[in-house]
Amino acid sequence: MNPTTEGAAPAAAPTTAPAAPRRWRVHRAWIVAAVTFVTIIGGAAFNSLPGLLFDPLQDDFGWSRGQIGLAVSIDMALYGLTAPFAAALMDRFGIRRVVAVALSAVAAGALASVWMTAAWQLMLYWGVLVGLGTGSMALAFSATVTNRWFVARRGLVTGVLTAAGASGQLVFLPLCAWIVDRHGWRPASVTVALAALVVVPFVWLLMRDHPADVGLAPYGGEYVEKPAPARGAAGRAVRVLLDAARTGPFWLLAGSFAICGASTNGLIRTHFVPSAHDHHMPITAAASLLAVIGIFDIIGTVFSGWLTDRFDARRLLAVYYALRGVSLLFLPFLMQATVEPPMVFFIVFYGLDWVATVPPTLALCRERYGEDSAIVFGWVLASHQVGAALVAFLGGVARDYFGTYDVVWYAAGALCAAAALMVLVIRRTGEPVKAELAA
Repeated sequence: MNPTTEGAAPAAAPTTAPAAPRRWRVHRAWIVAAVTFVTIIGGAAFNSLPGLLFDPLQDDFGWSRGQIGLAVSIDMALYGLTAPFAAALMDRFGIRRVVAVALSAVAAGALASVWMTAAWQLMLYWGVLVGLGTGSMALAFSATVTNRWFVARRGLVTGVLTAAGASGQLVFLPLCAWIVDRHGWRPASVTVALAALVVVPFVWLLMRDHPADVGLAPYGGEYVEKPAPARGAAGRAVRVLLDAARTGPFWLLAGSFAICGASTNGLIRTHFVPSAHDHHMPITAAASLLAVIGIFDIIGTVFSGWLTDRFDARRLLAVYYALRGVSLLFLPFLMQATVEPPMVFFIVFYGLDWVATVPPTLALCRERYGEDSAIVFGWVLASHQVGAALVAFLGGVARDYFGTYDVVWYAAGALCAAAALMVLVIRRTGEPVKAELAA
């Protein structure tokens, strides 16, 4: 068997490499990537649930939409703010342990909500527990796996793993909608809890923290020893943030990615269904359109990863944001009681563009921040979720004040234009930013 194809250390490799690593028919990196994909799907199951439960929770408990929306905002914010610490914790304690605990937290939050009786419990279970759990399996998780296990095909793998969240939406949104409609919201919440728990054994049995654990080199790279566990995970996350915050590219990436979150999770995922319902479109039809976004999200993100391996990431991002902004300007004219071809075209396009921004953004983090790129990307992701949380709240306020969502779509389109300009300002360089800081 060809050791180069297999990814094992060649004959001249350092003596520290195991002499006879276990052989796999495919490189073990692809097995780890597959487990990561399934894990993200299991953790993302909850993201399909909150939008379906506003009316049932309001009917059962009399809670206002503001109270329910606050729980969702807490979840979004913690999802982002947890990510950089999760990346550092994975360096300290290992991927398997952190992810297993994160999945258990999601399951606990979803399952405990079945017995809740007060709004503060909703915020604790949905907001805190689920937010911390899903945040620990956010894009920083896929960035850590990609950085450790792949040298070649990083852009493609990033795209595939990013698409896992959309795959979870595609699988669970129709399923949870059917369960809520036929059996109520509690069985749907239990389904989400079970989806998270089922993945735990796969993580524990098949996931490995580093290629050296199984005597292999990263896919497309050379064998390296596993580094010693990094101590002071939280402190390291903060130090990396402080260092990155001294550089211009960090603020440009964080600002543009905040707009990305505002125009996807905060805007479309939260407000598309109620906006369509304002125009008398059935909620089930609007929810189905969101599920269709998930299909094209997978295609667009994987294709974006392929493009990122071949083209300037800054130019790709500028095109993505500019086209997204233009599409949002047309959305108010597409809202009707029935699903017409122009709306279908918007859904297909927005799905292709949904998180196509992730592979080039992560590539820029790698280019500029080197070995700290996974943690830096975690902070950039935090800005994504903070942007989403703000718009999830402010979009509702604007709807209450103006009586329509039109101004929200126009404002989001203008923000996307600003994001396109921001990414073009980032200077292209072959040297990490650390060199600039040391200069």
